[in-house]
Amino acid sequence: MFGFFRRKKFTEPEAPVIPPPQYQAAPGTEIRFQPELVPQLKADHQNLISIYLGIKTAFEGGDYEEVAKKLVHFRSSLQAHLLTENVRLYIYLSHSLANDEINSELIHEFRREMDAIARVAMNFLKKYDTIGVDKELAGAFAKDFATIGQVLTERIEKEERVLYPLYLPYY
Repeated sequence: MFGFFRRKKFTEPEAPVIPPPQYQAAPGTEIRFQPELVPQLKADHQNLISIYLGIKTAFEGGDYEEVAKKLVHFRSSLQAHLLTENVRLYIYLSHSLANDEINSELIHEFRREMDAIARVAMNFLKKYDTIGVDKELAGAFAKDFATIGQVLTERIEKEERVLYPLYLPYY
């Protein structure tokens, strides 16, 4: 009978659902700016560095089977990262900055340099993929591995400092 006087349960009004912004595709493509791309690429870099350090630790410990396993992981992570950069970053940047002669040339040079680095890295990985069973490879591995590490570290720093800041929405 006195149910009318019972307190109603207070509920928060539902916030309106705001759709994520829709960015324009770069001219001549269907590739749109994706705000999560640069953080994802930087996370890839950290992952590659972590795998690299794991390889170094395994090698220094003489665990060549573990080195071989980690090299496989490094290869797949590097290939995935390069594919993402090639499709989602370089194509987007080259099309969205096509009318900017200086930045277009910069992007072209970055891409050409990365292609060369990728070839060297893949040749390195192919050369040492049997280190787990062929201990003779260990002698040359340390020097080649240090060189690859230095080149990749320099490249990562350069990408994050110079290239990634160019990645902006196209208007």
